[in-house]
Amino acid sequence: MTAFFRPIACSLLAAMSLATGLPAWAADPVTDAMQQAYGPYRAALFKTNSGSVAESQQAVTQAQTSWAQIVKQFGSKPAAPYDRDTRFAASLSEVTAVYAKAAEEIGRNQLAAAHETLERARDVMAEMRQRNNIVVFSDHMNAYHAQMEHVLVEGAKLFDQPKGLLQLTAQVGVLEYLAAQLGTQAPASKASDPEFVAALKVVQQSVAELKAALLAQDPVAVKAAIGKIKGPYSKMFLKFG
Repeated sequence: MTAFFRPIACSLLAAMSLATGLPAWAADPVTDAMQQAYGPYRAALFKTNSGSVAESQQAVTQAQTSWAQIVKQFGSKPAAPYDRDTRFAASLSEVTAVYAKAAEEIGRNQLAAAHETLERARDVMAEMRQRNNIVVFSDHMNAYHAQMEHVLVEGAKLFDQPKGLLQLTAQVGVLEYLAAQLGTQAPASKASDPEFVAALKVVQQSVAELKAALLAQDPVAVKAAIGKIKGPYSKMFLKFG
C-alpha cells in the first residue's frame, strides 16, 4: 500500500470518533509533547517539497532533535494513557528510524523519496494516539489529507471512465464533509485566530469550486479545480496541522 493510501482507513475512523464528542485536544504530557514536536515535523514535510536540500536537511535535523527529547523523556517510562501501550517503545523507535532514513535520502539529494518517507511518521503518530483513545486536531487534518490525496490520485483516472465524474463527485462529497470538520472541530485557540479562519476559508473554497465544476459536468473546469486543491491545504497544514 502506498503512502497515499495507508492513512485513509485509520484517519476516517479517527474522524468518526471525533464526531462522537471526544476531546479535540489532549491533556496528557506525552501527547502534548508529540504535538510540540509536530511543528518541526510539518516543516520537514514542507521543506522536502520545496526543492532545497540544505533547508530540508535543517528541517529534518530539527524534527529529529524534537523527537529525541520525547524518546529521552518518555521512552522508558511513558505517562498515562501510553503506559498501557505495549507498542509504545516500538512506535517511538519507528519514528526515529523514519527521520534517519529521510536524512540519508536528503543527503543523496532524493527529496521526493525523503518526503514520501516522512509521511510514515505522521501515520505512526496517529496510530499511537488512536491505540490510546487520544484525539487531537491533527487527526482532522490527517483525515482531510488522506481523502484529498485519494481525490488527486484517483480523480485523474476517472475522467475517461463511464460515469467517472459522478464517481468523483461522491469522493468530493467526503472531502467536503472533512473540510467542514476542520472548522467545527477546531479548538477555541484556532477558531478564534483570524489567520486560521482565513486559511480554512481558502481550503473550503477550493473544495466548493471543485464541487461546482463537477455538478456542472465540466471536465475542463474539474481538472483546473483539482489542480487548486493541494496548495491551500499545504499552507494550512504547515501552520496549523
